[in-house]
Amino acid sequence: MASEQPLAAVTCTAPVNIAVIKYWGKRDEELVLPINSSLSVTLHQDQLKTTTTAVISKDFTEDRIWLNGREEDVGQPRLQACLREIRRLARKRRNAWDGDPLSSSLSCKVHVASVNNFPTAAGLASSAAGYACLAYTLARVYGVESDLSEVARRGSGSACRSLYGGFVEWQMGEQTDGKDSVARQVAPESHWPELRVLILVVSAEKKLTGSTVGMRASVETSPLLRFRAEAVVPARMAEMTRCIRERDFPGFAQLTMKDSNQFHATCLDTFPPISYLNAVSWRIIHLVHRFNAHHGDTKVAYTFDAGPNAVIFTLDDTVAEFVAAVRHSFPPGSNGDAFLKGLQVRPAPLSAELQAALAMEPTTPGGVKYIIATQVGPGPQILDDPSAHLLGPDGLPKPAA
Repeated sequence: MASEQPLAAVTCTAPVNIAVIKYWGKRDEELVLPINSSLSVTLHQDQLKTTTTAVISKDFTEDRIWLNGREEDVGQPRLQACLREIRRLARKRRNAWDGDPLSSSLSCKVHVASVNNFPTAAGLASSAAGYACLAYTLARVYGVESDLSEVARRGSGSACRSLYGGFVEWQMGEQTDGKDSVARQVAPESHWPELRVLILVVSAEKKLTGSTVGMRASVETSPLLRFRAEAVVPARMAEMTRCIRERDFPGFAQLTMKDSNQFHATCLDTFPPISYLNAVSWRIIHLVHRFNAHHGDTKVAYTFDAGPNAVIFTLDDTVAEFVAAVRHSFPPGSNGDAFLKGLQVRPAPLSAELQAALAMEPTTPGGVKYIIATQVGPGPQILDDPSAHLLGPDGLPKPAA
């Protein structure tokens, strides 16, 4: 007998988000509940995204997953937590709607394939985009319509923030079951059209201390982290929300830098200490402060997650000059023409005054490997075109074109 057509096949994309008020530390490891609220900016999927296909079929004998073309262990606890949670929600919905056409899907196994259009685990928030995309795609394939914060969060805490576009807060919540620990949009992606984001990729290597292990060590050993969560973050969340709503760039920029610096201070306060920034990261920090001092105004901000790559926020009228400053201080390696990816940036001259103000000898080429120019973007999207599916009708990855 010929094999049946799959019951459902869905392909979705989800964005990367960059926290401007950082999440670091869990109060519940199992449920992935944070010790403080956080706030992020969703980046545009034209430059950075995860694409995921999920297929369910009666023919499948087990759940399987492929990441960037390689089959991975589907038994990973976080992956299992997502699958369990989405199936629980689907069951709950089916009980409310008897005779649901998707009811037979619950007994089926699922095949999932996911690809990133950027380096995984290089400190570019790949797990956030990945788990948001997984949660969103599984929800579509299983007919789940409820809030997906919990599903995504169980995979990777910051993934719940990638379920929305624009500016997003993850409310830490107070309940022990985590039902009130959810992501909410603060402002849509259209709210601040002039805002631009530059990712300075310093290293595409895997990091020395993963976020999960680093966070646990900080929670256990850093008194500064507890002080941050209790005494600093609540006021910063309110202030950051105000800056975004009022499009106050200097306020937004200064708070973004201060919060990044405090996050890295809590890493140094962890015992043994954790350091995610390298020498190039520090040069970028100095470059930003000198650039702003030269202009007598806060025109550019940096933020760093758990890795050495810098994420720069600025407004569209400053992008070209700042890129020129980066090119001057960090001459491109052999990839001169491929140094700038993403949005087009017109070349701009670097004035002699600014060059003098930077007072930085250019480093050996290749300190900054490349720059991705992007902007604020929307939340997850469903791709209607069947040719976008990463899995064929047999539920196996399509051969690479």
